[in-house]
Amino acid sequence: MEARQQKVTVLAPARLHMGFIDLSGALDRHFGSIGIGLNEIYTHLSISKAEALTAKGPCHQRALKCARQLCAALNVSEAIEIEVISAIPEHVGLGSGTQMSLAIGMALSRFYGLDLSVREIAQLTDRGARSGIGIGVFEQGGLVVDGGRGANTMTPPLLSRMTVPDDWRFILVFDQRGQGLHGEQEISAFKQLPPFPRREAERLCYLLLMQALPAIAEADLDKFGAVISELQAAVGEHFAPVQGGIFTSNEVAEAIDSLQQQGAVAIGQTSWGPTGFCAVQGQQLAEQLVAKLQANAPASLSFAVVSARNLGAEIRVE
Repeated sequence: MEARQQKVTVLAPARLHMGFIDLSGALDRHFGSIGIGLNEIYTHLSISKAEALTAKGPCHQRALKCARQLCAALNVSEAIEIEVISAIPEHVGLGSGTQMSLAIGMALSRFYGLDLSVREIAQLTDRGARSGIGIGVFEQGGLVVDGGRGANTMTPPLLSRMTVPDDWRFILVFDQRGQGLHGEQEISAFKQLPPFPRREAERLCYLLLMQALPAIAEADLDKFGAVISELQAAVGEHFAPVQGGIFTSNEVAEAIDSLQQQGAVAIGQTSWGPTGFCAVQGQQLAEQLVAKLQANAPASLSFAVVSARNLGAEIRVE
């Protein structure tokens, strides 16, 4: 199939995975999760015509792998060049793999005039095996809640999408020394975990529906943050045997604890980490807290202040 466009550019936002809702599967649906899209961290790439498949820029090897897989699945030519302008850091809990796959898939769809949906691309690239947060954030941004997986689920359905208040800021704490579980390690970890108590899953579902979502609708960061902290503690305790504690990194845990003592809320670790996060009201306060923390932080840690992205991915055709 010949190209229909000269160039297609995609910007795919990173996401915070704020936790699973039901790990028990007692009602024949597993997982379900909540998360938020981010503005300042993203994968930005373009596809244009070339003599053969080439890629350049950060994470270009992953881009090549995704492109080969998708070109074969879609039966389109590999005669393209991929320029990765920026990429979400890999295996730190920000959704790098899903956003790379969806970005390349949607770019190819527009480039060749295939008119595929985000969810069709997700199925082709085996995304959404557990969480649908990355798919929902790519589609719409904002705060998203997915309904997990049932017997006939193709990709986890989007149950709720809400706009995050503009003045909420999230402080991210990175540990440069390690990566979170991924690939075969992640699959093995889930197999090792004990059963999740049904009553705990019921409690988390109730807190999410009747406290966290109303709180975000009313722009009440404290109440929203209290639920996220509680959900993170419950799920973190469950994952502790395979990740070494509620947090993968002890240094990240100490930094987040310090931020909590200074008033930060929504305390947690995104996905398998090692990145930790918390939330505060306003850019100025967030920057002040980070400045204090940086003064005495270990050299292995770095920090970022980010805002919620209330838009999905950007796709531009030339």
